[in-house]
Amino acid sequence: MKIDYIKANAFAMPLSSPAFPRGPYRFCKREFLVITYLTDIDALRAVVPEPLEITEPLVKFEFIRMPDSTGFGDYTESGQVIPVSLRGQQGNYSHAMYLNDHPPIAAGRELWGFPKKLAYPTLHTEIDTLSGTLDYGKIRIATATMGFKHRQADQTAVLASLAAPNFLLKIIPHVDGSARICELVRYYTTEVTLAGAWTGPCSLELHPHALAPVADLPVLTVVSAVHFIADLTLDLGEVVFDYLAPQNENGK
Repeated sequence: MKIDYIKANAFAMPLSSPAFPRGPYRFCKREFLVITYLTDIDALRAVVPEPLEITEPLVKFEFIRMPDSTGFGDYTESGQVIPVSLRGQQGNYSHAMYLNDHPPIAAGRELWGFPKKLAYPTLHTEIDTLSGTLDYGKIRIATATMGFKHRQADQTAVLASLAAPNFLLKIIPHVDGSARICELVRYYTTEVTLAGAWTGPCSLELHPHALAPVADLPVLTVVSAVHFIADLTLDLGEVVFDYLAPQNENGK
């Protein structure tokens, strides 16, 4: 295998059979249950990296069914997203993500820096209730419920939330264990087609776990819930802050 061939074809590991294909990545019939809740502001400050700023002491706990995903197949994801701002631009920071499919775990971590770990989320309808669950191994760490399609939600607000920038902390280690890449990444979802959006009564329960610490951002008050279905494209990202750049070594 020649050096020129390696340079021309290397984009993911392993070289001979990459864990995921090249993008772009299109998602069809992507179904969301998003529970927004009030949490402890000091707990948020402990996990949101500078230069991002916390706008409100809020967390969005998401359950997402992805039955038709380019290159990734059919899987489910769950995690915590925190509303933030960067230099006045409002967006969302992905704090923790758990899913049950290897290709999007590998692609998410290697390409964008999504904080993905292997777990077992579900999103399904239980009679008259939309139910989301998250198990780490066999241990239940999150349960969310919402009345199924009780009322139409504000589609303009849902589309605005999908158009907002999203931020990630991407870390790739060097062979000596130090950080080779440590960057704040921004990405967008585009080409969004919203099939419908609903809201209703909701609940969220989180349980402590040493390796999946979702309960470290405790639920103080559940604020709202939204259930929606959309087609969208997950665009590739851009670096907006390099923690290892010399001018940023002192936290500037």
